Amino acid sequence: MPDLLIGAKKAPASTPAPAKIPSVTGVGLKPGHYRDILEAGPADIPAAGWFEIHAENYMGEGGAPHAYLSAIRERFPLSIHGVGLSLGSNGPLDEAHLKRLKGLVERYRPGLISEHLAWCSAGGTFFNDLFPVPLTHETLRKVGDHINQTQDYLSRRILIENPSTYLKTVDDEMSEPEFLEFLSERTGCGILLDLNNVAVSCANKAESTADYLAHFPGSEVGEIHLAGHSIDTGHDWELRIDDHGSRVSEEVWALFKDFCERWGPRPTLIEWDTDVPAFPVLLEEAGKAREIMQNAAAFGPLMGNSHAVTR
Repeated sequence: MPDLLIGAKKAPASTPAPAKIPSVTGVGLKPGHYRDILEAGPADIPAAGWFEIHAENYMGEGGAPHAYLSAIRERFPLSIHGVGLSLGSNGPLDEAHLKRLKGLVERYRPGLISEHLAWCSAGGTFFNDLFPVPLTHETLRKVGDHINQTQDYLSRRILIENPSTYLKTVDDEMSEPEFLEFLSERTGCGILLDLNNVAVSCANKAESTADYLAHFPGSEVGEIHLAGHSIDTGHDWELRIDDHGSRVSEEVWALFKDFCERWGPRPTLIEWDTDVPAFPVLLEEAGKAREIMQNAAAFGPLMGNSHAVTR
């Protein structure tokens, strides 16, 4: 066992309640940064007040990943972000996957649990992607049922993330903000607002980010994701790719500032999943988000933030 883990508990299972995640910045947890985090400690990295993991990376029973995660959980709150539950699938939820997720939730007592408005499995086959769902009343019923099943099984409220999309669909019966608001009303779930996904999707579909966010149910947002994206170009076309492989774009920073000024700060995560940089680079990005949040909190009453808990 690495020296950093000697004396660490096997897992914080004795924690009586989930460690609440305050409206501060967090960072996606990567194995290459385990030692940076444990050697520094909370006082040395104030820009990272919590960490988020992808659930599927920790669904094994033990080993080094759990040893490190347990040690980090003793010092920091955790959020669990799922990518494989496939809430938008036509068929039933995978019971084995749901059981593994529950085991992870009970083991680490995360402050937040989230999943995607998407599907990634069909007929027992899982795909390495998150596919969007048609925004119809039938889909609303189906996804709502899956969210209710998940929340009942976990005995926890979950957050649902808006996806990145690349094409307009012809069968939509409502906008994405409307769909998410209806989901929240029907199931009691919260919303994870990924502002990079907003920028990517709106650009790809030639829609306005201002219009999208003007109709977004901001009071239901329990977490925000910020990330970078790439741009693929051809002779007469441009496509934005949600690859989480670079710094947050200036456009996304502007969207974040506008949201915080209107609705107030929320727990905010810096996502960086490909071409992962050194840990200090992530802290720089988290520091930028923290500064925006602090400014919005300081001057919030002048900007309408006093109404952040109502619609």
